Amino acid sequence: MLLLVMLGAALTMTLDRVARGVMPAQLLFSQVALRSVDSLPLILPLALFLGILLAYGRLHRDSEMAVIAASGMTERDLLRPVLTLALPLVALLALVALWGGPAAMRLSDQMIDAANRSLLVVGMEAGRFVEVPGRNAIVYVGAMSPDGTRFSRMFVFEEREGRVDITTAAEGALNQDRAGTERYLEMTKGFRVEGTPGEPAWRLMRFARNELRLPNPAGPEGRKIERRKGFLELLGSGAPADRAEAHWRIGLPISALVLALLAVPLARSPPREPRYGKVLVAILAYVLYTNLMTIGRGWILDGTLSPAIGLWWLHAAALAATWWLANADRRALRTARR
Repeated sequence: MLLLVMLGAALTMTLDRVARGVMPAQLLFSQVALRSVDSLPLILPLALFLGILLAYGRLHRDSEMAVIAASGMTERDLLRPVLTLALPLVALLALVALWGGPAAMRLSDQMIDAANRSLLVVGMEAGRFVEVPGRNAIVYVGAMSPDGTRFSRMFVFEEREGRVDITTAAEGALNQDRAGTERYLEMTKGFRVEGTPGEPAWRLMRFARNELRLPNPAGPEGRKIERRKGFLELLGSGAPADRAEAHWRIGLPISALVLALLAVPLARSPPREPRYGKVLVAILAYVLYTNLMTIGRGWILDGTLSPAIGLWWLHAAALAATWWLANADRRALRTARR
């Protein structure tokens, strides 16, 4: 279920980018896969937390935990299977959060940048009338090179504020400015007719070169560069954004381990309690933890919180809450033994 939610969110964002013409539809599935890798560090801690909570909650609900306590097992013994499951997942999560996710984002950017150099990014195909995303224009291309960078026999119909603009060109190419933030269809050897329907004042122009601006690609200014940097690069940087990102990445696997430990005392419940009675509490705890991490990252970014403190205060508070709940659980077990 959590995986479906993650894939659904990634698919929605990618479809929006395709609809706005900043990436071609051919990259849909690859972009969803790459962005899902970047989302794993947020999903895996919750999945681990809920899994342990439901498993231990069932032991409490079926009175099996009382039998386990009567046999002499302590809370430390109960943590062994949790750590056996959690530590490999935390190690995997650390690899994804520190290196895998940023590498996937860099690969995603490279694929989109390469696609933005082709007419295929706006869905153009030879022999078809295609609407240009982001502007009220219809384009027809008679022939196109295999890489989508050059074309011939182009027809463009555009309507703006009641005026009609019709352009034809014998050939042309897709160009970008030096910054790579603007794309233009450069048309050569053509004609342009413009005017308002119902009025006699129409203009006919013959041009040697004309340009049509296409929707902006997702340029570097719209990307959080620190999310693409390697972890060692973040550690060696003194920029507040890089320091905040480094604490965020370190905090994700730590939060997964803390939540796994928190699930053990939080799962304690009376016998025959509804199976999902603690799930809402667990989700609220996860949301609170994650939101506080986000707030802490913002504090580091704007200088409110020292990078030396980072997010360690939050992890320490979560461990303290886990220890307090574990002691309450121990007192309850002692009472049950008496």
